[in-house]
Amino acid sequence: MQLLLLFFATSSFIVLRNQKPTLYIIGDSTVRNTNRPQCGWGEMIGSFFDTTQISISNQAMAGRSTRTFIKEKRWEKVLSTLQQGDFVIMQFGHNEGSKPDTSRNGYRGVLRGTGDDSVSLTWKDSSIEVVHSYGWYLRKFIREAKEKGATPIICSMIPRNQWTDGKVRLANKDFGKWAKEVAESEGVAFVDLNTITAEKYNVLGETEVAKLFYKDHTHTNEDGAKINAASVVEGLKLLSGLPLINYLLN
Repeated sequence: MQLLLLFFATSSFIVLRNQKPTLYIIGDSTVRNTNRPQCGWGEMIGSFFDTTQISISNQAMAGRSTRTFIKEKRWEKVLSTLQQGDFVIMQFGHNEGSKPDTSRNGYRGVLRGTGDDSVSLTWKDSSIEVVHSYGWYLRKFIREAKEKGATPIICSMIPRNQWTDGKVRLANKDFGKWAKEVAESEGVAFVDLNTITAEKYNVLGETEVAKLFYKDHTHTNEDGAKINAASVVEGLKLLSGLPLINYLLN
């Protein structure tokens, strides 16, 4: 009987050790985009990881904000399979800018900043939705991921193909700034994807960068997505002590 118990205990230990962790990626169309030739960086990042040792699950969805990613239960889906030892990279900010209301434009909007203020909206079916700030939603992702034993990582949003005086416009005074503030206050890793990629764009120049986007100033093609994925990895490597970097190929 003792040998039998020892066998089951050892077998369970081996199974647990051999189970690969998963890197979950959540965000918007700049992270996952099926409208080719547009492409998100989350679709390209797998080439930087040893996928024999870690799984990649890109759960980002086009058109979503922090608010609607939760409202549509997409975050709930991630939480249902999230386990101890997993990782969650999040990048939002492109769809949060509108004033939150019950109009089509306001469906995705959040309150600006990182505060705990909120606004209540009453929809046509009489349901009430409480809308919070951008920072509030990020904190929700972070805290619930931690409760599952996972490691959350925040990225600032990739820069748009918008230029001022020969330099790419940064999001360092609004969503990029708020993402960093939340990461610091919650004590989690932060990748300044906005700045890292902007520096690459500035070197390439406006004409060459335009070739990385398709139809608008927000959505990259595959070449642009590869640059952004490389920027994420570059940012991860700057974070000392982050276990996720142990799964990178180089």
